[in-house]
Amino acid sequence: MYLRHLQVTDFRSWPQADLALEPGPVVLVGQNGRGKTNLLEAVGYVATLGSHRVATDAPLIRHGCERALVRVAVVNEDRELTVELEITAGRANRARVNRGAVGKPRDVLGILRTVLFAPEDLALVRGDPSERRRFMDELLVLRAPRYAGVRADYEKVLKQRNALLKTAGKRRTGREDPYALSTLDVWDDHLSVAGAQLLAARLNLVADLAPYTADAYMGVAPDSQPVKIAYRSSLGEAIPPSYGTPGGERAEPEALRGLLLTAMADVRRNELERGISLVGPHRDELELILGETPAKGYASHGESWSFALALRLGSYELLRAEAGEPVLLLDDVFAELDRKRRARLAEVAAGAEQVLITAAVDEDVPAELAGTRFMVADGEVTRG
Repeated sequence: MYLRHLQVTDFRSWPQADLALEPGPVVLVGQNGRGKTNLLEAVGYVATLGSHRVATDAPLIRHGCERALVRVAVVNEDRELTVELEITAGRANRARVNRGAVGKPRDVLGILRTVLFAPEDLALVRGDPSERRRFMDELLVLRAPRYAGVRADYEKVLKQRNALLKTAGKRRTGREDPYALSTLDVWDDHLSVAGAQLLAARLNLVADLAPYTADAYMGVAPDSQPVKIAYRSSLGEAIPPSYGTPGGERAEPEALRGLLLTAMADVRRNELERGISLVGPHRDELELILGETPAKGYASHGESWSFALALRLGSYELLRAEAGEPVLLLDDVFAELDRKRRARLAEVAAGAEQVLITAAVDEDVPAELAGTRFMVADGEVTRG
């Protein structure tokens, strides 16, 4: 898989940018603040319908404009598809494939698959659990686009259930609302259906990703302690120990649904008192373990970078093993890595069908990634 063409209009700092691309390494060189990352962000947005830098779409639209456009031509096994996304603040976004409108923007998911490694990825190791949950869910969607709908359904039901918990409890009136309590049973059922699907998919993802991550870390930091990843569920020991482990039993949504319903019943009193849902995938964690200790709080700066890089390289290898190579995006990361880590990342990138790289200066990019060069300066992109 590779991008043959990228065009943006009123996206971030760019009134207009138009790049004809080729397989292999593609390097965007320019001083910081010139818009290099914005172009990679546009590519990543087509793949995930989200930004790695901001949580909402509004900042993606150039100041003073009503909408932004991103258009890419994706070649996959000699078949080319053109995807166009129209991003509009305060209104539903629109999508087209080969100039034909699609039902929902998420219908384009799966046409382009990318793996992005950026300075923000240090938060995967040092940040809150929400960063790691987002990492898992974005990888799930890249792996199987239907999980975008599952994730959206879960978040919608969770929001409704939390609102009902606040209404049904004693927090405002001093007494429980019997009608709201009976309605809560319905939302419990809805949450268990979407939650079980998301939980099963995450558990199976972690089982599959774990060996790739461990191997990638050893390649990046061969002198360090080994690492492993594990899924920690809010269901605790109710989760069968064989779930989420390499070579273990595959997690099944129907079994997990029953566990979720039981857990919600057990904590209902506390949920009514606090007005929030206390069990489910939104409370779970991806544990990153360095040696025998949690990476967060114990890993050095170099070890944290290595772990973050291993998660991304592991994701790349997992996706490549299952459905062909994704496009690799490297956003100004070589300047952050020491010699060994740079060499390992360059080795993987050199073998990719296509890798898009940003750098402040040419010297930051390893020589083996010499390929197509673009210079980014003064609001223009020129081929070098």
